Amino acid sequence: MSFKIFLETHNIINRAAGLGTFNYELVKGLSTLDFENCELTLNSSNPDILRKEFKDKFKYHKYNSLSRHSLFRIRKKYDLWHSVNQNTKVEPFYCNKYLLTVHDVHFVDEISSDPNHRVNKLFKAKLEKSTAITYISEFAKAETHRHFNVPNIPEYVIYNGNPISTILDTSKYITDIPLDKPFFYTIGDFIERKNYESIINMMKLIKDFNLIISGNNNKKYGEEIKKLIADNGLTKQVFLTGKISDEGKQFFMKNCTAFLFPSIREGFGLPSIEAMTFGKPTFLSNKTSLPEIGGNASIYWDNFDPEYMKTILFDGLHEYETNKVEREAIIKKRAADFDWKRTAADYFDVYTKILY
Repeated sequence: MSFKIFLETHNIINRAAGLGTFNYELVKGLSTLDFENCELTLNSSNPDILRKEFKDKFKYHKYNSLSRHSLFRIRKKYDLWHSVNQNTKVEPFYCNKYLLTVHDVHFVDEISSDPNHRVNKLFKAKLEKSTAITYISEFAKAETHRHFNVPNIPEYVIYNGNPISTILDTSKYITDIPLDKPFFYTIGDFIERKNYESIINMMKLIKDFNLIISGNNNKKYGEEIKKLIADNGLTKQVFLTGKISDEGKQFFMKNCTAFLFPSIREGFGLPSIEAMTFGKPTFLSNKTSLPEIGGNASIYWDNFDPEYMKTILFDGLHEYETNKVEREAIIKKRAADFDWKRTAADYFDVYTKILY
């Protein structure tokens, strides 16, 4: 018996964002598996790019934004529909088996806690038609249960893998960011929950290091961060790279003194795992999923007072340098615990449990 599975992966085109990374890495992991008895279809606005990489391993459906509206939903019948992002508006016209992957329910805090708000109603509708649910962390699962009535169906926690599966040669990478001082590094979307202002305020107390932040900063929060840097006279100490290539990201992660990730809301927190690949000390907030993901390999801020953050940072760096071989091994092992091939195999195992 052969089963047809549809993966709603239209976010795969934007690999600079977390959801795009998840889409791509899951598909890449699935491509390494043997699924002769299943036909997997990917949804993408540019299927030719995927076809070039994955050949005939998958079937391909061209995403059309009209499919976000109920009248124009995809009408082809599939044995299983995998909604790989809990916020997508692309839904099947016919629903047989339905798998929902929940990354976070930040929208309850960031948009509205009103159960009748359209975002919450959309999510509740997904829960109600789900055959099974996967979560990317125990935190994401706990928050979903805290805010919503989750149906009595199978639930699984499947951790994301580490996107850095290949260490790139960055010896020829050129940047116009000054590298005259040792530097701290961070990367992510420029949205308020990333809490970049906390580490910028900390940098007012630190003169011998620079701070480099990567990510698309052409948003409202990005403009606020630029103003904060300028208003505090930090334009020669705090630098924004904008969007960055994989080579650039790895260059800064390889060469930074430490990776800083003060986010106040994360369903997982992929960048911290990426930085650990290089054995770098990682300093995270102790909020939401980050302690679950960082484990004992990371150091945590309990609050965002600049003096306190500076103390934790330099105490942590001293401990790291004092026990560098041991600490680096612990950090790299933690990064290796997250593997996309294993993650993809776990998702395919869920497909099998649903279909058989």
